[in-house]
Amino acid sequence: MKCFVGIMISMFFCTVVVTGQRITQNIRGVVKDAASGKPIAAATVMIQGKSTGRVADSSGHFLLSDVPVGRYNILFSAVGYEPTLLEDIIVSSVQQPELSVVLRLSASKLEDIIVRTSGKSGAADNMAISSSRQLSPEQASRYAGGFDDPARLVSSFAGVSSNVSSNGIVVRGNSPNSLLWRMEGVEIPNPNHFADLDGFGGGALTALSSRLLSSADFLTGAFPASYNNALSGVFDVHMRTGSTKQRVNAVGLGLIGLDVSSEGPFKNGSSSSYLFNYRYSTLGLIGPIIGNNAGVNFQDLSFKLNFQTKRSGTFSLWGIGLIDHSGQDPEKDRDKWEYQDDMEKSDVDQYMGTIGLTHEILLSGKSMLKNTLATTTSGIDLKTDSLNVSNTLVPENRIKNSYTNYILSSSLKTRFNRRHTNQTGITITGLQYNLLMRNQPELNAPLETFADADGSSLLVSGYTESSLNLGNRWTLNGGINGQILMLNHHYTVEPRLAFKYMLNDKQFLTLAYGLHSRLERISSYFVNGGQDGKQQVNKDMDFTKAHHLVIGFDKRINAQLHFKAEAYYQYLFDVPVIRDSSFSLINLEDDWFFDAALQNTGKGRNYGIDLTLEKYMTRGFYWMFTGSVFKSQYMGGDQFWRDTRYDRNYVFNLLAGKEWQLGKFKQKTFGVNARISYQGGDHYSPLDMDASLATKDAVYNERDAFSKQYDPAFVTHLTINYKINRKKSVHELSLKIINANGYREHFGFAYNYLTGKMEDYREALFIPNLSYTMTF
Repeated sequence: MKCFVGIMISMFFCTVVVTGQRITQNIRGVVKDAASGKPIAAATVMIQGKSTGRVADSSGHFLLSDVPVGRYNILFSAVGYEPTLLEDIIVSSVQQPELSVVLRLSASKLEDIIVRTSGKSGAADNMAISSSRQLSPEQASRYAGGFDDPARLVSSFAGVSSNVSSNGIVVRGNSPNSLLWRMEGVEIPNPNHFADLDGFGGGALTALSSRLLSSADFLTGAFPASYNNALSGVFDVHMRTGSTKQRVNAVGLGLIGLDVSSEGPFKNGSSSSYLFNYRYSTLGLIGPIIGNNAGVNFQDLSFKLNFQTKRSGTFSLWGIGLIDHSGQDPEKDRDKWEYQDDMEKSDVDQYMGTIGLTHEILLSGKSMLKNTLATTTSGIDLKTDSLNVSNTLVPENRIKNSYTNYILSSSLKTRFNRRHTNQTGITITGLQYNLLMRNQPELNAPLETFADADGSSLLVSGYTESSLNLGNRWTLNGGINGQILMLNHHYTVEPRLAFKYMLNDKQFLTLAYGLHSRLERISSYFVNGGQDGKQQVNKDMDFTKAHHLVIGFDKRINAQLHFKAEAYYQYLFDVPVIRDSSFSLINLEDDWFFDAALQNTGKGRNYGIDLTLEKYMTRGFYWMFTGSVFKSQYMGGDQFWRDTRYDRNYVFNLLAGKEWQLGKFKQKTFGVNARISYQGGDHYSPLDMDASLATKDAVYNERDAFSKQYDPAFVTHLTINYKINRKKSVHELSLKIINANGYREHFGFAYNYLTGKMEDYREALFIPNLSYTMTF
């Protein structure tokens, strides 16, 4: 490993040659109306803090030429529109930033209002008034703890908590499994490597490449009507379009993986472009050399092909996919067996993929029609065997699940006038599933089948929503969403409503309400149970539903300092539970095997307050403090209220960073970023010690479910970047560390065969990634 690190550092310094002249670059792009997509002629484009500026032409296009390399904020404005500030636009020696910026019509006389947004594409117009934030790939790369992973990045935001071992995120006390992932406007499977192994809804590392993402909208409650099948939060991911002016390539090598990407026009002068990124785990490459027999490797591919036509609109073919493998061999020396894992042989293969074709076209200058045809697939093939007293492998469990969805989505966004914009859409999803789950009911017993199903169904959803500017200070966004599952003909009709009131040009109040629902994991509908153990007892299970209510206050203290506070209450109902039991799907973590009948009589409630105080980057320095205090409770089938597994009570984050521009022409950048996180521990059920020792496995006292709580977690993260711009290449050396202080995370209880005792199993997962990237 030391040799491997030395090679990377040597590569970095061997390729770096000091340049003796100032390097400049162009910034180009297009400015459009947010509602209709129509180009905005004569829009003004200014680099903040400089006299550099331009006016967009009649087609909305602009060009800022000869801009020195560095980091910039760019202000876009036009008569009748809210000014928009794009922050942290990186100008490098190799690649021209190509910005697609949307401006919203303003019905207000408060001319000083500026919409701030991050990322290269501007703000997505999703009609979210509260509980939303846009994030950029640049933030995921820069923020300590982000680790180039949007899911890990948002754990620094208010209302969100997470673990070190997994990027599954807990939004306001909800399970990570209740989060919705979307890409290009359609729902996609969990886009994380080794998904659902340590906890449903999370994984180890993201498959979302920061080189392909333009931005992501992250919502934590009271979502607009365009979102369905979401209960706790929404991750709405947008892919950027490849450059139409130049070909740019990048190669990166790190402790985590090998990364290759490329983008550019199909031919010189073409308005169509390609963009792709491929990654392969370094462990898979160097495993045979370093003697790694764990068999851990992963790879992923993302791409977007964009075709611009003169009269027929824009077509884009896009996709993402991943393949994972992990496994371990058992310890054959019985004297060295400490935990159950030591005697197990495991082999896990996973995959996930999505491919879509999207068409967008401007109609009559007022409407934008968007149609998407997509297919998604995901699956897991898991085998676990354990050694018996004769050192013979005995089957312990088998999971072989595969899912394929066929999606047709259509939406029409129309700006009727300056005060009224409407968006209406429908999505039809064909669900196909093939499930087989078998497990030992007890140690050394033969396998029993918990689910065995092969079939298809249909999920249909539709919505309409409008944004209304009521006078100079009031904004109302309202709509309705509905969905029906043809498997059992259960349906929901969900109203959504949000208000925004401008107190003045620096502060405003928000109020938002929504009824939301989410389909449970498909495998839960086909659990075998009943008297003979062969009946599908949960096929009639309904959606889990929740009322969301959010009250917010937002204040721009000055140009660099921003304060935000939100109080919320979420009431969950129709939650699947087991009758006369403390069990509830609200607390489901990684339990693949249960054979009990579920009924939709459970409840839940989450309430709290989220605070954010943020200083935007100025003179290379930024910081952000976020705090959340909350309560999360549930009612199981026995009608008793208890704390949920994810009732962590509080989460506090402080992150900061400093960036220095070095060299005669400021063409080198050195950045140091750190984050401190302090949060309450998960709740857990006390052990039934006698039963646990008898079975040599953790058996919990479910009468007192989740009455205990782990100690608070104090975790630190670190990111250090050094970048050099040369005339035709950019070189970057980066060190990113998760859990720099070595916090020992809890992983439940396990029987120790050497001591004959039940132990609280903990592990300090220290996750570093030293990487070198060259862009040319």
